[in-house]
Amino acid sequence: MVHLLAKLPPEECPKLLHRVVDGVCGREYPRMADYGDMWTLVEWMELRHSLSSLFRHAVGKKTPDEEVLALLADVGGGYGEAVLTVLRARREEIRQALVERTNNVSCSTLQDFDWQIKLALSSDKISSLQTPLLNLSLDVKKNGALKPVSVEMNREELQTLISSMEAANKVVLQLK
Repeated sequence: MVHLLAKLPPEECPKLLHRVVDGVCGREYPRMADYGDMWTLVEWMELRHSLSSLFRHAVGKKTPDEEVLALLADVGGGYGEAVLTVLRARREEIRQALVERTNNVSCSTLQDFDWQIKLALSSDKISSLQTPLLNLSLDVKKNGALKPVSVEMNREELQTLISSMEAANKVVLQLK
């Protein structure tokens, strides 16, 4: 899905790539709102996931530059060189983040979940909007202890969660 990068003007590519690396390193990923006019939500999630995976794979497997360029051959237009430039500049930072992530892995498993939909009724003005909200309650088992987690989401946040879960499912299926 890296071919979606070609929708971005070449001069903006390094900025996006550095922000993706920031996300890989545990900081904030680039936001869809900044690039929503170029990609749909699904395209955005796939592109961000593909770029993150590319950076992690290239650093984790010590992939030579030629192989990275081969993976980016279908993008063309100098985008491969932009990826390589960012990769070379931040390789050590990515490697360190991957090492830290491996060392800090704690086991969390979802034990149970419940959901309900309600309307926001906290004031007259809000109740007239009839904004549907999802209240998602999760029971997460972390290090042997069961911890309840409750999240309230609007429609857009729910769609983002669903897209993220679908992307995570694709990754899990690829790992099998």
